[in-house]
Amino acid sequence: MRRGFLPLIYVIVSAAVMLLTSSCATLSRNGVGRVKRYTVESEKLPLQFDGMRVAFLSDLHYPSLFTNRRLGKIVTCLNREQPDLLLLGGDYVTDNDSIDALFDALGSVETVYGICAVWGNHERCNKEQIAVAMQMNGIALLEDSVVELSREDASIFLVGINNSFSCDSLSCSMRKEIPAGAFVIMLAHTPDYAERSSAGADVVLSGHTHGGQVSLFGIYTPVKNTAYGTRFLRGRNKATCGSTVITTNGVGTSRRKVRFCVPSEVVVVTLKSTMLR
Repeated sequence: MRRGFLPLIYVIVSAAVMLLTSSCATLSRNGVGRVKRYTVESEKLPLQFDGMRVAFLSDLHYPSLFTNRRLGKIVTCLNREQPDLLLLGGDYVTDNDSIDALFDALGSVETVYGICAVWGNHERCNKEQIAVAMQMNGIALLEDSVVELSREDASIFLVGINNSFSCDSLSCSMRKEIPAGAFVIMLAHTPDYAERSSAGADVVLSGHTHGGQVSLFGIYTPVKNTAYGTRFLRGRNKATCGSTVITTNGVGTSRRKVRFCVPSEVVVVTLKSTMLR
């Protein structure tokens, strides 16, 4: 056997294993490659909400690589996480026949404050059908909406952006619904909105980029789907206005049914209050 043959085999096998494990949960009991956890601390967060858990899913593109079996697993995973609130960031299905199955499953996730969702950029021809499926399963669709979440005598606010590609800031009417100094969670499909907007939410949850979906071992990502290069491509980052921006890799796949070095994920954000007691 030639001397260079074994190293070549090692490289090929290593690449194959990485491709397998970084895809949409081939080896995971969760239905996704990983559960990605973040902690967001703020002195604006009321003590009553200390420890609140927010689960976030985006870009399911169901079914793509995200099969029916994995859909059941992700519901089990979410219920295991016991989120207080579940947020959905858009780009839900690849065909109309999958709409009911997807939202029937997601609607069964148990939460304290319910499930809220915004549109992505792939809901062009099936918005009405998706909206009906959401309503049937108790999922609140936020179209430039503000939701007040109350616990005891304290509140925080959730903002859902209808079209995060064209809106540059919150409308005056939405601003009036949010008291000065309130803690604000924003749900916007693309992370670019957080940089363009003057809204100044405390934390912005976004998707759209898929984390690049394919990356050369995290060194080079050919497709980014963001105007800001790698700045908001994936993970936790800061917008110029000071907002914490969390961009998920998403769950499904778009265009090509492949992931490489960019694992699919469920995001769970735990809120911590640094307010003086």
